[in-house]
Amino acid sequence: MPIRASLRPDHEIAAAVAAAKAENKEGKFVIRLQNTTGQPSLTSLQHRPLRERIMQASLSRNSKGGPFDTRDVVIRTAQLRAERAKLLGYENHAAYQLEDQTAGNVPTVNKLLADLAPAAVANAKREAADIQKVIDQEKGGFQLASWDWDLYAEKVRKARYQFDESDLKPYYELNHVLLDGVFFAAGKLYGLTFKERHDLPVYQPDVRVFEVYDADGKPLALFLGDYYARPSKRGGAWMNAYVQQSGLFGTKPVVANHLNIPKPPAGEPTLLTHDEVRTAFHEFGHALHGMFSNVNYPRFSGTSVPRDFVEYPSQVNEMWATWPEVLKNFAKHYKTGEPMPQALLDKVVASEKFNQGYKTTEYLSATILDQAWHQLNPSDIPKDAMAFEANALHKAGVDFAPVPPRYRSPYFSHAFAGEYSAGYYSYLWSEVLDADSVEWIKEHGGLKRENGDRFRQTLLSRGGSAEALTLFKNFVGREPYIEPLLKRRGLEKPPGPDDSHVGSQSSTN
Repeated sequence: MPIRASLRPDHEIAAAVAAAKAENKEGKFVIRLQNTTGQPSLTSLQHRPLRERIMQASLSRNSKGGPFDTRDVVIRTAQLRAERAKLLGYENHAAYQLEDQTAGNVPTVNKLLADLAPAAVANAKREAADIQKVIDQEKGGFQLASWDWDLYAEKVRKARYQFDESDLKPYYELNHVLLDGVFFAAGKLYGLTFKERHDLPVYQPDVRVFEVYDADGKPLALFLGDYYARPSKRGGAWMNAYVQQSGLFGTKPVVANHLNIPKPPAGEPTLLTHDEVRTAFHEFGHALHGMFSNVNYPRFSGTSVPRDFVEYPSQVNEMWATWPEVLKNFAKHYKTGEPMPQALLDKVVASEKFNQGYKTTEYLSATILDQAWHQLNPSDIPKDAMAFEANALHKAGVDFAPVPPRYRSPYFSHAFAGEYSAGYYSYLWSEVLDADSVEWIKEHGGLKRENGDRFRQTLLSRGGSAEALTLFKNFVGREPYIEPLLKRRGLEKPPGPDDSHVGSQSSTN
């Protein structure tokens, strides 16, 4: 089956044509791989051999020989980090990295991962069984593989909640999401207003600049939005502080959000997936952390906090992506301007736990790999990177083939090229604090200035000028609980004699 027949949405066909044209491959189609293992096109590609080809290409990146093979780089990096840790008096690189984090030590992180992995994999296997039923009902004649998951999970979602991703995208136009969603929520919570500036130079034509004004009308910061993917841009999404707030130097913050949304052909709307909408809110949470900074020394400005705390405020900001008042304000059809129907809104909210077994397992698998590489002694460094990876996943009980790690070792830039070595667990650790804070906000009235001002004053404005968990406790008034996270991800366990360790875990966070 040709790509044109396999890709159903017209905008995906147009994007594949545009990508081919950009690479001087007229008359062909190009589907570009994104940085994570999973690829967006797998949600809609109908031709199974093509799905398999794309997934296998994704899984084998940087491990097929040649100048871009990073397996030896991974091994050498792990070895040098292990040797450095020993020279500095630490058991391993993870122990060295964790000393300054809120988790504090290796056993605490290992316990968190070990507690969550069995429930996550069990959930993923239940989801896989539901998907296999659909495959069998359609007389597919094959067993579920990783390249089938996204396509058939959408079918399960559609059957269970009577909608799929394609129903949502017409209501998630980028400009509406940004102005009427992300900025709208910030206005309600913090009293911020935004004015787009077209007179300031930018480093790339698609970048947008907004001047941000505080509730009193005074200039607070400049915000840059760099939303489109391009070949020269690294994968993923992130926030940068190009200028940090500092009382010492009298500087106001200049912060940017960078996403990798596929750019549509000229004249076509930019329609987002539900995950891309959530990512836009997430990264703006980082931006708020930078813009609200009110410290003297730049060393403690904005997001200059422990790595396993930095994701917490941004994850809290994700809650507004599906908050009814916010969602109704930005989820409008890009052609008609009609709001998303209430029935579809309800289905979006009801489906929040859908596919959480998959999402948790793929994330945990990558986290476990990060820890496995960085808890090695110099004498234990393996010679075969891929064999070590397979063994680490097996030992942790997360080697479930239909759900590969979100990042495999050769392209795990967070762990080997970025700042997350032995720190990829941070997203989950931060989510413990996030889920607990979200429950607190809901209990205290949700989207209102009092909650925003409290979050800003007790936490966001402080940057790294105080101990991280103290800032959390100043906001919610107590130690964190892990139960909201388990509930959110559908990982609650039946009551039993060993349940006490879950509660004790939350108190040691």
